[in-house]
Amino acid sequence: MNRISIRMLVSIILVYITAQKLAAQSRPAEKDLQELMRKFEATGLNVAVVKGGRLVYQHAFGQKDKGSGTNLAMNDLFRIASISKSFSATAIMQLVESGKVSLDTDFGQLIGFRLRNPKFPQTPITLRMVLSHTSSINDSQGYFNFDVINPEKNPAWEKCYDAYEPGKGYAYCNLNFNMAGAVIEKISGERFDRYIQNHILKPLQIKGGYNVDSLDKSLFTTLYEYDTTSRKFSAAPAAYRPRTEEISTYIQGYTTPVFSPTGGMKISVPDLAVYMTMHMNKGKYPGGTIISPESEEIMQTEVPFSDHYGLALMTRNDVIPGKVLKGHTGSAYGLYSIMIFQPEEQFGIVAVTNGCNVDEVNGLNPFLQQVVWSLYRNLLE
Repeated sequence: MNRISIRMLVSIILVYITAQKLAAQSRPAEKDLQELMRKFEATGLNVAVVKGGRLVYQHAFGQKDKGSGTNLAMNDLFRIASISKSFSATAIMQLVESGKVSLDTDFGQLIGFRLRNPKFPQTPITLRMVLSHTSSINDSQGYFNFDVINPEKNPAWEKCYDAYEPGKGYAYCNLNFNMAGAVIEKISGERFDRYIQNHILKPLQIKGGYNVDSLDKSLFTTLYEYDTTSRKFSAAPAAYRPRTEEISTYIQGYTTPVFSPTGGMKISVPDLAVYMTMHMNKGKYPGGTIISPESEEIMQTEVPFSDHYGLALMTRNDVIPGKVLKGHTGSAYGLYSIMIFQPEEQFGIVAVTNGCNVDEVNGLNPFLQQVVWSLYRNLLE
């Protein structure tokens, strides 16, 4: 008993010392972040830092809603934009592991209508190409309706394709992932939002989702778009517009963009950090495995011609000097988000702002880049 008590006491002391050390380290980080918020006129900012598989720091800065003056809390939900794509790709990898589909399957066979670049009609567009943005498909005709690319529905369907051969070029495309969401439905038999809930969120014991009506609306963080001309912010309520009517007439496998698999996940920053940690740990989490290490490797590995993109996880060396990181960024309705991690060194950072006065440069928001760099320098380096 004495030996156990001493061991417990040592453990408590170590936890206390670690907590005190992190508290001391967090003070300069918080000062940095507050200065950055003033510099970039950020409305609000939530951050989370993971080290060695544990959430070691989280903090909410600024306002959740300007009108009411409500401050942000860590359990508030953000629509995280394109980081959502990684949830879709994770779901696809689960279906690949179960033997229900191959990454090299002709995507036209999966989506249910002919999918061919008119300049390269003999080249199949595969599921892997769709998930890596090497499909040659573009968003020029929109991405919330599959009719635009369906030859049976739109006489101008050819405009949905770029001039390069599928698999031999790269163009970021939201339509790719909205269609991937429909394929998840067709293969699994589950509605897209429910599949993500049942097979990713619930096992990880985190809250969130793509269906606005299934979430606590009081937790939604108001997003603010910045007008560079007027130098003013305006709220973007469309970010959380319920699609109740569209869902009531939902056609599984075709009207999937209602849930926006390409950008519609709503989740808190700490819960997004839990999801990120799973990817950092090769698909594993304390309760089991979401995807296999082999599937995780495929997601994180750059596809040829893909501009450092894997399957909804990209490789970046321009976020933290000297570090090669994996992850994804997002931007929509004035929100900017980043989920970035280093799997070998076992650290990761999530940062989301609901509005700031600077746009992305090369797919990276300068405000969030400096936020990540500050958190790394003060808490992880």
